[in-house]
Amino acid sequence: MSAESSRVSRLEPYLERPEPAPTLLKMLVGVQLTGFREDAGLAQDQAARALGFSAAKLSRIESGKGRRPPTEGDVRALLDLYGTDEYEASVLVKLLHRAGEPGWWQRYDKRLMPEWFDRLVGLQEAATAIRTFEIQYVPGLLQTPAYARAVVERGLPSAPASEVRRRVELRTHRTQLLDRPDAPRLWAVIDESALLRVLGGPEVMRAQLAHLIEMAQRPHVTVQIVPLDVTNASAPAIPVTYLRFGGLDLPDVVYLEHIRSANFLEDRDETEEYRLALDRLADDALQPRATLELLRATMEGRYPAS
Repeated sequence: MSAESSRVSRLEPYLERPEPAPTLLKMLVGVQLTGFREDAGLAQDQAARALGFSAAKLSRIESGKGRRPPTEGDVRALLDLYGTDEYEASVLVKLLHRAGEPGWWQRYDKRLMPEWFDRLVGLQEAATAIRTFEIQYVPGLLQTPAYARAVVERGLPSAPASEVRRRVELRTHRTQLLDRPDAPRLWAVIDESALLRVLGGPEVMRAQLAHLIEMAQRPHVTVQIVPLDVTNASAPAIPVTYLRFGGLDLPDVVYLEHIRSANFLEDRDETEEYRLALDRLADDALQPRATLELLRATMEGRYPAS
């Protein structure tokens, strides 16, 4: 088997996953097509011209972005142009078909899932490691349903009850990612102010901190708190999520969320800056054992059992 075929064969397990991972599969299809193009000695603009594609279209296919995967006709045309062998082509086309199957989150109303949020959830579902820093709130993957409801109601005070319910349901479903046998490793650094900001009332906060304590003791979850008295902490001004996809030739992705939009960074120099920033934050934060002590002290001291 050639090196290229061996590379493609590593993707076959993704054909058997019970739940499709369309965001990941679109990216994998794009990465493989990029590799085949480079093996064929073609620049991106040369390949686009040869097939009558715009440069933007081929760039979009290779990056795996957008709600929909490329068409089978376009992918087969590229594979033919690159002289891809039959086995490699068949695996890639099968991956493409699976990429067209909706993930669980894509079954929600599109109003709840703008394209940038759709992409984030898809990337989280596919990641092998997730690092996150939060300033105002407990990270979404670690929220209880009651706390998530309070976050939604605070952000959308005029939303009807039915929309709030659906948004909370979506947030709660996302947390099940950490219960999977193949759950990603989660490393969350949280500013202490998030523990003190009362959302939903003292009982909701007590339950949320109890949940954080429980989750922080799982082997694949690390939680660190940045105390308020650490005044020189090198914290970014906005929440940061850093995603890695082990062993799949995919770039690391940094997600930066704004009020009604988000940025996804994939350039290696940019993502490396954020990786180093998260490393510095982890150094400034309490270590996991001390974090558990602070969580317990805050829960009992600020939100005592009624």
